[in-house]
Amino acid sequence: MRRHLTGWPARLATHLLFLVPELLMAAGPFVIQTVAGADGRRRFRMPDFFYGGQALIEGVMMRGRTTVAMSVRPATGEIRTFSEPLPAALRSSRWAKWPFVRGVFVLYETLVLGTRMLMRSAAIAAEGEDIQISRGTMVGTMIVSLGFAVGLFFLLPLFLSTFADAATESDLLANLLEGLIRLLIFVGYIGLIGLMSDIKRVFAYHGAEHKAISAHEADAPLTPVEVDRFSTAHTRCGTTFLLIVVVISIFFFSLIPRAGVPLPLLLLSRIVLVPVIAAVGYELVRFGASHYGNRLVRAIYAPGLWLQSLTTRPPDHTMLEVSIASLESCLAADRLAPAGDRGPAAP
Repeated sequence: MRRHLTGWPARLATHLLFLVPELLMAAGPFVIQTVAGADGRRRFRMPDFFYGGQALIEGVMMRGRTTVAMSVRPATGEIRTFSEPLPAALRSSRWAKWPFVRGVFVLYETLVLGTRMLMRSAAIAAEGEDIQISRGTMVGTMIVSLGFAVGLFFLLPLFLSTFADAATESDLLANLLEGLIRLLIFVGYIGLIGLMSDIKRVFAYHGAEHKAISAHEADAPLTPVEVDRFSTAHTRCGTTFLLIVVVISIFFFSLIPRAGVPLPLLLLSRIVLVPVIAAVGYELVRFGASHYGNRLVRAIYAPGLWLQSLTTRPPDHTMLEVSIASLESCLAADRLAPAGDRGPAAP
């Protein structure tokens, strides 16, 4: 007899295979913030600390200096907010400050915290109850989702491009074709999952997250009416980071010869280089942040903002209330924390 999933597993099932790319697309804002100069013109700078977060199932997670907070609205209608201290290693580790290493820490934090919070939000949204996720369940979920993401975005494009190896004798052309296939798969993937009703709501909460953080950075009142005035697009979104990873992978893989190399070794090279590409991608996001006042830099990063039209949706005021509750929880905890416990500036 066939069993049907019920309760929170049913709410989570839609997201499992898409988990890693979904978490990264719905994560952020990452690095830069906009400030007003004395002359009223916009300025861009690296913040002393950046608040960021992630869209969840019927909720939003926010990461502060000292805590991570999650607000979810279950079917009963009230907003439920949970807060917990950030792991000390993520707040004070020297490794988290090193170039080309700090990006790995950011991704680790995004995936581990994001996976756990997404699973908890599924339980709260479906049943109104919080759950404790076992390490084995979380690790297994991440392995499956990471395998799916690497296979879809890195191994599949390589496999499809091998059919052109006989037609083109140039390794460079074959690698460029692989990169083009990867880019098309990435954009098509975002467009297709955005048609699913459950993902649409996550993307709407993604928009609510962006609006709340933008309002906070502009020192605007954190009310649904005021927060709703801001855009669903944000210059530090994880969607932009993923696009950068896809684009620079074309350069990295173009340096690897293909002629006479067995396919298994080519597949292995894609897997091995994924963390390297991600680390470089994070540094490029930071570089763009430091020079975002330059028109050329803004033009280069503009496609990332355009792509957010696929990963965000306009939220309603009930969604904005949830994102505001989560952000206010982090802000309140940071105001109460002793100065020495507030952690270092953003890496």
